[in-house]
Amino acid sequence: MIAIFYNLFIDQTAEKGRGVFTSEPISADTVIEISPVIVMSAEDRLLLDKTLLHDYIFEWKPDGQNLCCMAQGYISVYNHSYTSNCEYFMDYEEGTISIKTVREINEGEELTINYNGNWDDATPVWFDVF
Repeated sequence: MIAIFYNLFIDQTAEKGRGVFTSEPISADTVIEISPVIVMSAEDRLLLDKTLLHDYIFEWKPDGQNLCCMAQGYISVYNHSYTSNCEYFMDYEEGTISIKTVREINEGEELTINYNGNWDDATPVWFDVF
């Protein structure tokens, strides 16, 4: 199942390329997208890490397995922010990633997630380490 709500759209950002935006206000704690994922093996991850797709995959670790996934829908287009306005949740049984707002979102605002997995985690992500 894929569900997209609140008139989400993709547009160019000033600094990060494409991003996900909303054309109407969204309340806090609202699930705005549920997207299926394509799960791949640790061996696939080694290959993907050598390509541009590295920046668009998620770690997928059900029961401690070292897998990765590519999310469908808009999930892979949400930009990173250490002070994100959304967070994501993985449902290993359903094979989905959901996006939920952590605060009220204004019309026209870009929707962001923290690539660390915790919406307020300030640990530097891979592209800020180098």
